[in-house]
Amino acid sequence: MYDVIVVGAGHAGIEAAMAASRMNKNTCLVTLDINMAGSMPCNPSIGGPAKGIVVREIDALGGLMPQVADRTALQFKMLNTTKGPGVWSLRVQSDKEEYKKEMKKILLHTPNLTVVEKAVHSLLVKNHKAEGIRCTDGTELYSKTVVLTTGTYMTSKVLRGHSAISSGPEDQITIDTLSESLRKEGIRTFRLKTGTPARILTDSIDFSKTEVQPGTDEFLRFSQSTKKEDILPFSKQSVCHLIYTQPETHRIINENLKQSAMYSGLVKGVGPRYCPSIEDKLVRFADKERHQLFLEPESLSLDTTYIQGFSTSMPVDVQEKMVHSLPGLENCVIKKYAYAIEYDALDPLQMKPSMENKVIENLFTAGQINGTSGYEEAAGQGLMAGANAALKVDGKEPFILRRDEAYIGVMIDDLTTKGTNEPYRLLTSRAEYRLLLRHDNAQARLIEKGYQIGLVNENVYQNYLKEKEEISRARETLQETHIKPQDDINEYLKNLGFEKLSKGCSALDLIKRPKVTIKGLSSILGYSFEDEINRAIEIEVKYAGYIEKAKRDARHLQKMEEVVIPKHLDYENMENLSLEARQKLNQIQPVTLGQASRISGINPSDIAILALHVKK
Repeated sequence: MYDVIVVGAGHAGIEAAMAASRMNKNTCLVTLDINMAGSMPCNPSIGGPAKGIVVREIDALGGLMPQVADRTALQFKMLNTTKGPGVWSLRVQSDKEEYKKEMKKILLHTPNLTVVEKAVHSLLVKNHKAEGIRCTDGTELYSKTVVLTTGTYMTSKVLRGHSAISSGPEDQITIDTLSESLRKEGIRTFRLKTGTPARILTDSIDFSKTEVQPGTDEFLRFSQSTKKEDILPFSKQSVCHLIYTQPETHRIINENLKQSAMYSGLVKGVGPRYCPSIEDKLVRFADKERHQLFLEPESLSLDTTYIQGFSTSMPVDVQEKMVHSLPGLENCVIKKYAYAIEYDALDPLQMKPSMENKVIENLFTAGQINGTSGYEEAAGQGLMAGANAALKVDGKEPFILRRDEAYIGVMIDDLTTKGTNEPYRLLTSRAEYRLLLRHDNAQARLIEKGYQIGLVNENVYQNYLKEKEEISRARETLQETHIKPQDDINEYLKNLGFEKLSKGCSALDLIKRPKVTIKGLSSILGYSFEDEINRAIEIEVKYAGYIEKAKRDARHLQKMEEVVIPKHLDYENMENLSLEARQKLNQIQPVTLGQASRISGINPSDIAILALHVKK
C-alpha cells in the first residue's frame, strides 16, 4: 500500500511524485517508459512570458524543473526587459535529450519513490473514493491517494490531413480505457487538440537567409541553487534564428485548407487559442502579410531543428511544399513531419482548489488532463497536486495559493472557478497583481510556505535567509550613504538627463530616479553588490508606490478569501439570488467568498446576498 500513486512521468507527474516523496510519503510513479520522463514532444524550451515566473515559483517551492532546466539549457534569454519588472520573464532553449536523461537519473535515485513501468487501464474506486490503479496487465496497485497526470495520452489520436491514428505523442501508445472508467464514475470529459511543427535536418538549412537571435549575456537562472559554473557560458550557448512566412507559403496553405485535419472535419477537439496552427493563424489573421517563425535547436546530440510557430496538421505532401517555401529552408530535409493530436481532458470545474476531484475523493489531477497547455503550467499543477495528496494522507488542511501570491494560484483559481473549453495557457494579463508576482521575488513570496509543509529542505531555506539578510544589509548601507551635490554625481546625473543635485540625499533616495542604478553609482559610492541584489533593491525602490497600491488591493482580496463558505449550502432556496447564480454556485461549490466573486455570471448583488447568508 502506497501513500501516493502518480500516473504519468511528464512535467506534472515528475513534480507531483517529487513533492510527495520530499514530504516523506511512500510514493509510486507509474509510467509507460522511464526513458521518456520529462519528454518535450512540442517546443524544446522552458519559460517565457508568465511561464518563466511559474518556473521560478516551482523553484521557491522546492521543485525539480528549474534545476534541470538550468543544467541542460542551450541558451538563456530574459524577455520583456524594455518593459516593467512585472512582465520580465526568463526563457531557456533546452537540450531535450539531456533534460530527459537528467530527470530519469534523479527519479530513479530519489528516496521514498518507486518507479513502475506499466500502462494504466483504470482507476480503482470504492464508494466514490480512489483506492489505487489497475494496469493493463492486470496488476493492481493500492494507495491512499492517486494523482493522474496523463497529459495527452488518454484516447489520443494523431492527425495529419484525412488520416487519424490512435497514438500518443512521439509514437507512444495511447490509453483508451482510463477516461471511460472515469466517465462511469461521473467525471465529465471533453476533447482538446494541440499540435507540433516539423523537425528539420539542421545541416540542410541555409542559415545565411535568417536573422540570428542570441541569448542574454548575463548570469541568468531559474533556480536559486544554480551556480555560474553549472550552466553553459554565454560564449558556448546556442543561437536561434528568425524567419518569416512568405506569400508563397500563404498561397500553399490557403489552397490546401480542406486538406488540413483542422478544416476537413476530422478534428473534433478545440485547439489552443494562443498557440494556433499556421493554417489557423492565416484564417484568423487574414490581414497579416507574414508571421514570424523561430528556428530552434533541439539537442546537441540531435541533428534536428524545430520550427517554432509552424504547427500544422496538413498531409505530408503539402507540408513538403509549405516548409520549402520558407527562407533558408528551400532545400531542407524534413526529418519528422508535423501533426495534430486530439485527446480527452477532464472538466476542471469538477476539481477543488486543492486539485482534488469533487466526484472521487482522494483523486488528484494535474497538467494537460485538466485542460491546460504547456510544460510549465503542468509542472506547477503537479507540484501542488503532489503536495496536497501528501497533506490529505496526513489529514492536514490543503495547500492553496491565492491569486496575489503566485501565478500558480492564478492558474488553479481560473481552472476551478471559470473552467475552460480550450487548452488554457498562462498569460501575464490573467494576473491582476502581476507587479507582486515577479521573476525576482518568487522566493520571498513562496519559500516560507514551502518550508512549512516540508517541500523545501533546511539547507535551501537557510541559504534563502542568508540571501535575504544580504539584501537587507545592502539596503541599509545605501540608506546610510550620504551623497553630496558635487561634480562627479552631477556629471553622472547630467548624462542621464537630470538636473544637478541642489542638496545632499541618501544613495537609496537617489536610486528612486529612473535610469539611476546601483552599478552606475558604484564608482561614486566606492562599492557595489551582486547583480541580483542590485536588481531586487532597485525594483522595490523604484516601484514602491505601485507595489504598495497592489498590496492594498490584494489585502481586499485576502479578506474575501478568508470568508469560508460552509459546505452544502442550499443555494437553490436562497432568497433574492439570481437564477444564474444559483446554478453556477451549485455547479462550482466555491470554497470562499473570494472564489465565488470570480465566477462568470455572478454579479456583486449576488455576492452581497451570499455574504449575508454566510454571516448567518
